[in-house]
Amino acid sequence: MTNFTTGPNKAHDASLLSSLAEWLQTAAPQIGAPINLDKFSSGQSNPTYQLQTDLGEQDGRFVLRTQPAGLLLKSAHAVDREFRVMKALDKTAVPVPEMIAACDDPDVIGMKFFVMREIEGDTLFDPALAGYAGADRHALFHAKIDVLAALAKLDPIALGLEGFGKPSGYIDRQLGTWTRQYHASETEPIAAMDFLLAELPNYIDEDVPGFCVIHGDFRLDNLLIRDQVKIAALIDWELSTLGPAFIDLSYWCAMLRMDAKWPIGGLGGIDRASLGIPDETALVAAFCAKTCLERPANWDALIAFQCFRFAAILQGVLKRHLDGNASADNAA
Repeated sequence: MTNFTTGPNKAHDASLLSSLAEWLQTAAPQIGAPINLDKFSSGQSNPTYQLQTDLGEQDGRFVLRTQPAGLLLKSAHAVDREFRVMKALDKTAVPVPEMIAACDDPDVIGMKFFVMREIEGDTLFDPALAGYAGADRHALFHAKIDVLAALAKLDPIALGLEGFGKPSGYIDRQLGTWTRQYHASETEPIAAMDFLLAELPNYIDEDVPGFCVIHGDFRLDNLLIRDQVKIAALIDWELSTLGPAFIDLSYWCAMLRMDAKWPIGGLGGIDRASLGIPDETALVAAFCAKTCLERPANWDALIAFQCFRFAAILQGVLKRHLDGNASADNAA
């Protein structure tokens, strides 16, 4: 079910719609004239809106995705990269929305943005998939592996993504990037984070097989689900880059280890077998079988690395909330 915000932001949305309409007349006249804009309630990082045009209820449904207002961290909120990678993935086995047009000029509506076609699908947040039959849970988890494997098998250079990410040194760069992002968003000292920052470089290395497009935030609520078990689209590519093939899988598996009360939610303490959900070993084995890649020897270190990323991301959400720049209503 789609949830929208209401209230005081409506005046801002009307002004935004007017500025956007003028730009679309030249950039994408084929989608018709915008007539309504509603902000989705989800989405902590980049504000996202349902855009309705005069082409009709179905044909005229699009999505506007923008950078947030306020001072932005360097390299964060990269909507231009989102547009580029999803456009490159069009007509591949990785399901993404159709890209319409992008604007790098912040003077048009006050920030960078892009427009894409809206995809019908449900956004789910409960990793235990309450209400699902065991067989359907099993099927959806393996459908997610299918998407990750399809992404891992694509040649980034053949997709036109040369220069989208460097061919080596991904993990070292990520450690540096997320360390800087964390410190830039730090609100108080946290001993556990200081420990991770000091110890991770001693346990993790670049010995991870494969080189592919990385989504960067592969979790359940970044998928649009249709008919319970079909993945209609993988969205929110803000953190995408190029790097080792097991990065997205380790991110997802680390998330599933977390307690269900964790801000994003995991399966920690839940009997997966009783729900029909494959365990981590089975998920990794399925990915390896579909990609012909071997499980990395430093798998546990990858999991720890992903936990650090989660913490840095959540710290950024908290900082934006405290600064009054949070995109979603539930940032607190």
